[in-house]
Order: sequence, then structure tokens, then C-alpha cells
Amino acid sequence: MARSVVDFFDEASELDEHDRATLAGLLLESIEQEPDPDVEETWKREITRRIEEIDSGSVSLVPWEEVKAKLFRAVGDGS
Repeated sequence: MARSVVDFFDEASELDEHDRATLAGLLLESIEQEPDPDVEETWKREITRRIEEIDSGSVSLVPWEEVKAKLFRAVGDGS
């Protein structure tokens, strides 16, 4: 008899955080298609551009806690 997805989920939920993250990554990799070389190159250029902006000081960084608080306010969750 085949096991259900719920059975697999229940079993996986008992793993520690690191193993669950590893399993999630492996599952995602198993369904991802081959990367588009044009998209990969575009992302590399964008990442390089953003790093250069940060290194040069031409952009100001916002701390994660501030961004998170703003997002929670935007969705009405006071967390």
C-alpha cells in the first residue's frame, strides 16, 4: 500500500530543523528545471550592481528589524 503525502509530512515533521531544511531543499531541487543561462547572467549582473552600490555607499541600508516592523504594520499585524 502506498504511503500518503500526509504520512511523509508527519514523518518529516519529526526531523530536526536542519534536516527538515535539507529535505526541503532536496525536494525543491528535484522539481526545478535547468536554469536559463540568460536569467542566470542577468541575476549575476544585478547582484554585482547591488554589491557595488552598497560598497560605494550610494545606497542606504535598512535594518531587518525596521523592514519587518514596517511589513507587519502594512498587513495590520502588530507583531
